Amino acid sequence: MTKPTSLSLHVPEPRFRPGDEVDFSYLRIPPAGASDRPPPDAPTSETRHLTEGLIRVLDEQGKAVGSWNPELPVEVLKKGLRVMMLNRAYDERMTVAQRQGKTSFYMKCTGEEAVAAAQGLSLERDDMLFPTYRQHGLLFARDWSIVDMMCQVFSNSRDRLKGRQMPVFYSSREAGFFSISGNLGTQFSQAVGWAMASAYKGDNRIAAAWIGDGATAEGDFHYALTFASVYRAPIVLTVVNNQWAISGYHGVAGGEQATFADRALGYGIPGLRVDGNDFPAVWAATRWASERARRNLGPTLIELFTYRAAAHSTSDDPSKYRPADEAKKWPLGDPIDRLRQHLVVEGHWSEDEHQSLQDELTAQVREAAREAESYGTLGSGDRPSPSTMFEDVFKETPWHIRRQRQEAGI
Repeated sequence: MTKPTSLSLHVPEPRFRPGDEVDFSYLRIPPAGASDRPPPDAPTSETRHLTEGLIRVLDEQGKAVGSWNPELPVEVLKKGLRVMMLNRAYDERMTVAQRQGKTSFYMKCTGEEAVAAAQGLSLERDDMLFPTYRQHGLLFARDWSIVDMMCQVFSNSRDRLKGRQMPVFYSSREAGFFSISGNLGTQFSQAVGWAMASAYKGDNRIAAAWIGDGATAEGDFHYALTFASVYRAPIVLTVVNNQWAISGYHGVAGGEQATFADRALGYGIPGLRVDGNDFPAVWAATRWASERARRNLGPTLIELFTYRAAAHSTSDDPSKYRPADEAKKWPLGDPIDRLRQHLVVEGHWSEDEHQSLQDELTAQVREAAREAESYGTLGSGDRPSPSTMFEDVFKETPWHIRRQRQEAGI
């Protein structure tokens, strides 16, 4: 009898750690235009190949090619560029504000701007959004007030959430922007519930939700896909695979074994794997999925393959767990640079126009910050009254809460 083999566990480890030479040549990146675009009413079985490849529209020269090319009007492309650049200028300004002690915390989405910009502009204005903390570009896409967003980050007297949420955990009923939760997986399950309710009422609005790659390992992800599949909920479900869940490598969530888009197939849901730094590709995939939802054909799961170029948050130091130059070597490039190149190649943009827009947006963000700071910051100025802690919980305040407020003298 042969000696039995000792059992062992596989513990996923990133390919590169601090000090290692980065080489992304192991990634299978198909050329732009290689993926075919099935009709939105195609059965799930005909999308299987789209979970393994990578839907791309912009080629290396900046040309839009292939059947997924949405042939967007120049105005939409320019609006997308503006939204992404505004997002980045805003992130830079608020990060400086955090370092100055004006807020306790901040999270940038550097390198992922195309996610919110393209999807926000592809969806309808009254669709309901269930984002995570790196999709605040959805608010820029809907022309929401920058001052309002900054007041929430500063938790000042104009903070619509009255200081009850972490900075960058925005919420706006008027913008169709559901409250951000630190437990990201819940966004999927809540969004599916909202979408089911919309269908039950005979409404015409769909839902869209986002989570990161790490949250796919949480139960909420699977609960949501089960309900979405069984009841054909009108929803677009997006997994933003930016390679890192804080300092956790995406392989810990199963990213080594299969793509995240692959998971849709087991639930009978179409899955699309998309170049998340390719603005037209993200726009086109989202429009394909939203059309399915609007035609009562059910949900779609989209994996946006991108890279978190910045730290997870101002509390994080990525140099502790990945090489310092890893972001610069990401083979899918920078979403802003790629869309700029496309517009220039097509003769619709110039470097002078780009610099002018950059200056304009920097000034816009600076002026908004000046106004928001006049209403207070973490370290100075007015804040929401302590009396507000007793508000917004009950429709009619019960006696014991009224007594507590009286005892507090507020």
